[in-house]
Amino acid sequence: MSDELDPGELTRLAAAVPDVVRFGTSTWTYPGWTGLVYHRSYPASGAAAGMLAEYARFPLFRTVGIDASFYGPPKPETLRRWAAALPADFRCVSKVWERITVHTWSSPRDPARHGHPNPDFLNAELFRAEVLEPMRTHFGEHMGPFVFEFQTIGPESRLSADDFAQRLDRFFGDLPRDGQYAVELRNEDFLTASYFAVLREHDVAHVFNSWTRMPPIGAQLDLAGSVTAPFIVARALLKPGRRYAEAVDRFAPYDRIREPWPPLRQDLARLARTAAGLRVPAYLLVNNRAEGSAPLTIAAVARLLAEPRADR
Repeated sequence: MSDELDPGELTRLAAAVPDVVRFGTSTWTYPGWTGLVYHRSYPASGAAAGMLAEYARFPLFRTVGIDASFYGPPKPETLRRWAAALPADFRCVSKVWERITVHTWSSPRDPARHGHPNPDFLNAELFRAEVLEPMRTHFGEHMGPFVFEFQTIGPESRLSADDFAQRLDRFFGDLPRDGQYAVELRNEDFLTASYFAVLREHDVAHVFNSWTRMPPIGAQLDLAGSVTAPFIVARALLKPGRRYAEAVDRFAPYDRIREPWPPLRQDLARLARTAAGLRVPAYLLVNNRAEGSAPLTIAAVARLLAEPRADR
């Protein structure tokens, strides 16, 4: 049986979240949320738009992460169905197609390319044509930040932190300035002054992420100049040191908190307060694999925001 959230408490918690802060989850098609977020049963496939419509009515959700776009741009008809399901001003955070962010192919889904350099790494023209323009055309009202997720780049790639920053500089210099872009790293050694300077130059956000081989979100926020754009993006994915597959086995079906993680909650609350202090929008996404149930983690963070603070 899932944990429950009282409707009255949900209303109170939603009111405690600063207006500039949009909480949401990494994707939304989880049957384990029935009774928590969803109040009807959905078929195993073909229900994404219907689930999204109900997801958007949950009081604590004002954004959602579109993660499937990492594996390929959504088809126009899919974007139109999603757009029709969402209320006005509901902005989504979309992961960018891996064909643009993978430096060297290592996916078991395509063994023929394993170990080969990706010729489309940071291809600005490909991003504009295959990702940005279809989203603008079919999903424009709901477009939030695009997240460029760079999976771990190993030493065999011979791409140094400075080389990476220079490639980002050229890439974002070729993109329209009216888009919202964010970079998520999986290489702690790439968190350099040059990296933050490049993002700042192009108004690109650093994604404050919690991941296996990354420092905690709070430690990233403590780095000089880490807020690089007029908006904030965070993705609370995994506890540092934990593998993704291990979290899946431990936490499914994501209907309750399995492993409370107070430091993560504190970091997310701190980001929310930082955004409120700077008066900039914040898109704060939580994954089920962080504590076991993303909606309940967000509720716990909202409770922290609702509490009176001793330092006020």
